[in-house]
Parts: sequence; structure tokens; C-alpha cells
Amino acid sequence: MKRSDSETAAVAAVSATRPMKREDVTDLIYSVKVQKGITWAHVARKVGLSKEWVTAACLGQMAMTREQADKVGRIFSLPPEAVKLLQAVPCKGSLPTAVPADPLIYRWYEIVSVYGTTIKELIHEEFGDGIMSAIDFKMDITREPDPKGDRVHVTMSGKFLPYKTY
Repeated sequence: MKRSDSETAAVAAVSATRPMKREDVTDLIYSVKVQKGITWAHVARKVGLSKEWVTAACLGQMAMTREQADKVGRIFSLPPEAVKLLQAVPCKGSLPTAVPADPLIYRWYEIVSVYGTTIKELIHEEFGDGIMSAIDFKMDITREPDPKGDRVHVTMSGKFLPYKTY
């Protein structure tokens, strides 16, 4: 895709004042996504991975391979320095505050606050002392039709990692 004049100006403005940062790449991707009406599902199909992983990577939470970064760079008309930054190991955790202010993200915080100890207890009862991996992890987000109002269906699957005793 060819970069618009406003996208070119945005890249030039960042480059002229300081070196590009990973957050700038996220901002560029999001701006182009909105301006061109690109969906995360479309990007995921082009990259060949799940929409959940590709979205997290585009938002700065995962490191892409060169091939993945090149595809995303073409989709969003990114400059070469942005494509390189997509391949850098990120600093994970992008929330600006300890308690999220965004209502949707806050509900996830609320779920963990209310049900976190229950989830922990049930995982320990079933598997023993350990954790669910967020590295060896899968997630799927879908719409679940319901006559009372559609529901958000989230499936998370993480490898169980037992604590070792020495």
C-alpha cells in the first residue's frame, strides 16, 4: 500500500525530532488501520497467524519474525525503521496505570480481582503448585450469539508449568 501524504508527514515528523520508538510504530499502525478501515482479522490472514497474536504484536507486545514484520510493513506502508522495530523484543505490559482506566480493560482487571483467587485455587487443585504460562499460550476471541444480547466468548489456554522443588 502506498503511504498517504499525512502518513508520510507523521513519519517525517517523528524521524526529524528523534529516533523512532516502538510506541511510534504502534501509533502509525493504528492510525493507518483507522484511516483505511483495515481489520485485525485481515492483517492476521495476510500474516498467517491468529488475530489475537497479530493484534498483540502490532500493538507492541510480541516480537515478529522478519517475514511477519515485512508483511505488516507492506499492509500499513511502514518505513524500514518501523519494520525493524517490529522485530525487536518488546517491553511487555502496555497499560499506562496500575488500575486501568479504559472500561473494557478495567473489566478484565475486575475479573482477575474478583475471580483471581478462585482461578488460582482451581488450577492448583487440578494441576498442583505451578502457573499457567503466558508464553506457551493460546487465545481465541469470538462472538457468541445470545437472544438476550451477544456475548464475548474468550478462550485462553496456557501450558501448565509446575514449580520445581530442589
